Amino acid sequence: MKYGVKIAILIGLSACTEGSFLAGQQGVGSESTVALPSVSPDLPPPPPSNARTVEQFDTTTAQDRAVAVAPPAGGERRLGTTIASLGSPTDPGIWLKTPLVNAVTIGRVEYNGMSANLELRPSGGAIGSGSQISLAAMRLIEAPLTALPEMSVYAN
Repeated sequence: MKYGVKIAILIGLSACTEGSFLAGQQGVGSESTVALPSVSPDLPPPPPSNARTVEQFDTTTAQDRAVAVAPPAGGERRLGTTIASLGSPTDPGIWLKTPLVNAVTIGRVEYNGMSANLELRPSGGAIGSGSQISLAAMRLIEAPLTALPEMSVYAN
């Protein structure tokens, strides 16, 4: 089923032009989730089965990281704050699984003056239940991997 959803998203995006996937956002309230258009960026490969170090688990490229730390383009909405734990290090990419959205979209997180553009994925949890953040994203915002950082979340 996981691959079926990805295939359906890719088929849906095949008719889109680059950058047009953020049109039609719904309003965001601090007490509700937001439905935003789905996006599925090219994900880095999964880590090798013998990965043991942070560098081996983080398979993002220098280009991926450069895009993630680029200044926001504007037009974003603050969704709220969340406390995030480290997500599965075997799940590649730069992402945040959060109850603040109910559809995959592009967004940004801020933590202690650091910022990263990333993919926001719905967690299915209740508002306030916390989030999970990818290893690559934790490294970009310089959050300690064993911490539970509180971060601000924005949707583009």
